[in-house]
Amino acid sequence: MTAGNPLPAPDEVFDWIDVRAQARQEAGLARQLRPRAAGSDALDLASNDYLGLARDKRVAGAAAAAALKWGAGSTGSRLVTGSTELHTELELELASFCGMQAALVFSSGFMANLAAVSALTGPGTAIVADKLIHASLIDGTRLSKADVAVMGHCDVAGVTNALAKRKHERALVVTDSVFSVDGDLAPLAPLAHACGKHGAALLVDDAHGFGVIGEAGKGAVHDAGLAGSPNVVMTLTLSKSLGAQGGAILGPRRVIKHMVDHARSFIFDTGLAPGSVAAALTALRVLKEEPQLAGQARQNAFELTERLTAAGLQVSTPTAAVVSVRAPSPEAAVAWANDCRTAGVVVGCFRPPSTPDQISRPPAPDRPRRRRRPRGRLITARTASRPQGPNAGA
Repeated sequence: MTAGNPLPAPDEVFDWIDVRAQARQEAGLARQLRPRAAGSDALDLASNDYLGLARDKRVAGAAAAAALKWGAGSTGSRLVTGSTELHTELELELASFCGMQAALVFSSGFMANLAAVSALTGPGTAIVADKLIHASLIDGTRLSKADVAVMGHCDVAGVTNALAKRKHERALVVTDSVFSVDGDLAPLAPLAHACGKHGAALLVDDAHGFGVIGEAGKGAVHDAGLAGSPNVVMTLTLSKSLGAQGGAILGPRRVIKHMVDHARSFIFDTGLAPGSVAAALTALRVLKEEPQLAGQARQNAFELTERLTAAGLQVSTPTAAVVSVRAPSPEAAVAWANDCRTAGVVVGCFRPPSTPDQISRPPAPDRPRRRRRPRGRLITARTASRPQGPNAGA
């Protein structure tokens, strides 16, 4: 600091936060928590509970029983006391269901993605990533200290060119399967072909594909014919289609063993609570018993898109359960979501920087177990309060 800029007093050291908060507020980007009640008559189209299993009595009952048997928490990291027999059961069944050799459960999908990227790369390696990958994957690339090339969205030619011209032998291509903002599907088979041709590994975050896409919801990686490929690793979350909590990495056995030895977000993190593990395991078994749930989720998304489009809204084309509607501005998106909430329909609100193209969207995933009749309430709520602007209508 110079003599003309004295050091801040103790009560001024965080003044910069107030300046940033004011700027976010003026830009319509301020966030707030909305604690929800245990029960509500509102139509919930904001959560990621794609298959409606979070409140399934079998799933919730398994979580309660596991908490009573194993305790409220895992009591330690996975390498100390945080691994239970339930964790092993879930890992074995996840791997078998998805057609992969092995799986490793993490405390969240975010932690799984951090581990997958950072443990498979490092200084002297190359990462080629889609520009719209999830924030957790982006943070993984930053932690990796690898050389990172960011490609255009779903740009197979760009990925191929980057792999061909890379300076390092080891390379990892990173992509979502279903992108969370608009729900579009990555070209996984062409990306895998490029990786095979150029000696690279492919990492796919299947958070929004697992449980919804493909045969019985086995996911986008399985549906693309890549399950069990020796150079393919996938991650998923247990908090979306399975309605529980946690995340996992699936892939070749040697990759999973490498994660146990080297993934910091696995080694130094408390293991997933037994209740969450039991809930995910039970939900996975429900999905096996009721494989039609995945197709119903996709069908609901298609039908909802058709009705919203017919009502004059600009809607994404769903490939899984993600349906998003464009708004003309962040402020309009927030007001739109609030109006829907007042009308008894709870929707999310994606705004920059969560939307890389700077277009705000209130997403509206539907559930296969939901009665069809309330959809009319959604259409009415969405159209009655629709904002005006270049991105608000067709």
